[in-house]
Amino acid sequence: MRIRNLLPLGLLGLTLSCDKELPATLPAPASPNTHTFQVKGIVVELLPADKSIRIQHEKIPGYMDAMTMPFDVKDSNELAGLNAGDTVTFRMLVTDKNGWIDQIKKGDGLKPGNKLPASAPVRIARDVEPLKLGDALPEYHFTNQLGQAVSLSQFRGQALAITFIFTRCPFPTFCPLMSNNYRAVQDALLANPSAPTNWQLLTLTFDPEFDTPEKLKNYAAIYGCNPQHWSFLTGALIDVTALGEQFGLTFWRDSQTGISHNLRTVIVDAQGHVQKIITENKWTPDELTEELLKAAAVKL
Repeated sequence: MRIRNLLPLGLLGLTLSCDKELPATLPAPASPNTHTFQVKGIVVELLPADKSIRIQHEKIPGYMDAMTMPFDVKDSNELAGLNAGDTVTFRMLVTDKNGWIDQIKKGDGLKPGNKLPASAPVRIARDVEPLKLGDALPEYHFTNQLGQAVSLSQFRGQALAITFIFTRCPFPTFCPLMSNNYRAVQDALLANPSAPTNWQLLTLTFDPEFDTPEKLKNYAAIYGCNPQHWSFLTGALIDVTALGEQFGLTFWRDSQTGISHNLRTVIVDAQGHVQKIITENKWTPDELTEELLKAAAVKL
């Protein structure tokens, strides 16, 4: 085991906000179902090729705790002139299933209480090896939303899709997108009379202190979870951390920035071998369904 410092590696992410002169090209007006927020944060990483920016942002009252995460922009010109470490303000727009930012402007420094922490909390973590395609899925033990003990080995012979979320994440292109996509995959497979039955969707929380089985059960109901094929899992943080790290998932938490994380979705074939590791959130339900069908067809 080791003591893990939880300050993000290279400060993996940052945030957003807005104001000042009108842009050369006016943004399209928000639809009636779009919520807008004015936000302030610090740029962590610029990804203009992906029309994305990672920002560590302040708490957004009534919507989201402080966090470090990537945000999409509609126009990569929004990122011109910005550098990692810049304090920015921006407008965040959120619909039921989408979210992005615009009107990004360099701004004043963060309030003293919201600066990046000089030190980070620690947690106990196992020394684990990264898993590669073809590697066997290790054994871990968790508890599902029904309060039942679950071991990964019990799914041998079934195709698995494993993803990671926390239920308090509200941003529609992050954790809610993972759950909405899983719902679409579940419904497509259950509605297909020729689809195999040896498949399981696993959603693992990395906020086990808050995400108790009861809370996961309520969250699962929101997404129409069929417990015969979709399990929401919680467990010891050391186990969640270890499994996540083996797939390249990183997450951390402190009193100022809340929970920050990247995304991973993993497909394991019926023999228990890693078939595919999908980074971030760009995959579609059709793509995951195809991978699951391929994984379910693997003979023991």
